[in-house]
Amino acid sequence: MPAWLKNSVFYQVYPQSFCDSNGDGIGDLKGLISKLDYINELGCNAIWLNPVYDSPFMDAGYDVRNYYKIAERYGTNDDAKMLFEEAHKRNMKILMDLVPGHTSDTHEWFTKSKQPLKNELSNRYIWTNSVWEAPPQYRLMCGITDRDGNYLVNYFSSQPALNYGFYEVTHPDWQLPANHPDCLRTVEAIKDIMRFWLDMGCDGFRVDMADSLVKNDEEKIATAAIWAGIREMMDKDYPECALVSEWCNPKRAINKGGFHADFYLDHRGNGYSTAFRYYNYETGKQESYFSKEGNGDIMTLVNEFTENYKATKDNGYISFFTCNHDNPRMSAWYDQDELKINFCTIFTLPGVPFLYYGDEIGMRYMSELTSKEGGFSRTGSRTPMQWTNGINKGFSNASAEDLYLPVDTRKNAPTVENQEKNENSLYNTVKKIIAIRKANEDLCGNGDFEVLYAEKNKYPFIFKRGGFIVAVNPKAEDVSVPFDYEIKEKVFELGNAETSNGTISLKDQSYCLFKY
Repeated sequence: MPAWLKNSVFYQVYPQSFCDSNGDGIGDLKGLISKLDYINELGCNAIWLNPVYDSPFMDAGYDVRNYYKIAERYGTNDDAKMLFEEAHKRNMKILMDLVPGHTSDTHEWFTKSKQPLKNELSNRYIWTNSVWEAPPQYRLMCGITDRDGNYLVNYFSSQPALNYGFYEVTHPDWQLPANHPDCLRTVEAIKDIMRFWLDMGCDGFRVDMADSLVKNDEEKIATAAIWAGIREMMDKDYPECALVSEWCNPKRAINKGGFHADFYLDHRGNGYSTAFRYYNYETGKQESYFSKEGNGDIMTLVNEFTENYKATKDNGYISFFTCNHDNPRMSAWYDQDELKINFCTIFTLPGVPFLYYGDEIGMRYMSELTSKEGGFSRTGSRTPMQWTNGINKGFSNASAEDLYLPVDTRKNAPTVENQEKNENSLYNTVKKIIAIRKANEDLCGNGDFEVLYAEKNKYPFIFKRGGFIVAVNPKAEDVSVPFDYEIKEKVFELGNAETSNGTISLKDQSYCLFKY
């Protein structure tokens, strides 16, 4: 287990929207390098970088055309190497985004695989044996190549699925078992890609759709076995590098697949969703626990998280995020005070947390935008970072019409420049709570976690982290509950909490971190 993960706070960078260094309207690696000090001073000592590989950008870079080449719009491989070196000078780590489940349909592997005559890459992707065979349970592209067969895609039509085989073979005429030599060669090809970037200085990978490799693998047995084998390679050759999964099943991802951390994703109705993102679109009501409306239930999060935390505590970390490129920003539903409470809670829960770029200033979810590069409803969370009050909010010197996406032009749009100067801003709140977390081992990745108060449909939520207690009341109503701990010090507070005579009383919308 890489020791540095325990005390890590990640900052997710969507590269095309972060900082444009050359005035073409698109963020790039040199722009990111110029902002490393900002990220470091915020308190984030690690970065997850969305895909920067060569791509036709039908899906914002998740359709890879060449895994070994940085896309021209972001710079060069030398720029990537410089990024790793500059990050390491600041004791920061960089995770690249690994996309192992599919490629672009313009990748040279697919160009060869789709040829009519059999060759060494014919089985690099999943093909039926006939263009007339298209079982409806599979997402297949039919009749668009000269090869007599249809190919499976993971989702978008431009992203053919790489062939790791089938755990349950239901069509033996075209489905290969996971241990077929051609499927094993696909695994080795992904390992080679990983070695290339790790040797250059990358510190590991966040893995896109990590559970999607082997098909007809409901329990993910064969898929987990692939990742366990990759973890063995990393332990042997790159023991200080990390592997983080987009899976949302820690017992499988961490305990079976060997990942060092697993994302707690926004799956509708799960613990993360009901705590932070449970907006009822039919009624227009906010039913998340951490909304000031107070309509939520904390128990889904408590029950799920406690079970998974106990099961994986000695093997890896669960990762909460403020947002990512696939979700609406929390600012779509919450005001700045609510965001402060939500983020402070996330940064004092166990695990390895991730802060999405711009969330530290409360950037808006721009729902009015039309789709860009396969973003669709996600596009509004991918807009340019708002650095200053100057041209294009400091993101780029390009003309507004040349920007990757438009900036938020409202007069009250938050910027780093404004929030750095305001002691009570969201930015400074995030900076303070991250600093407290990193300065206290009990608040880091795998410190003790015990729920002290949580009841169905009730407030507050109180939990213990070693020698610290967190008491949080997101509701816009004062609450009091029994409390038997003697408080020594208030370490950090939003709102107000007081203890006396075996009771803790929290004012409406309060977050309090105590030493006891």
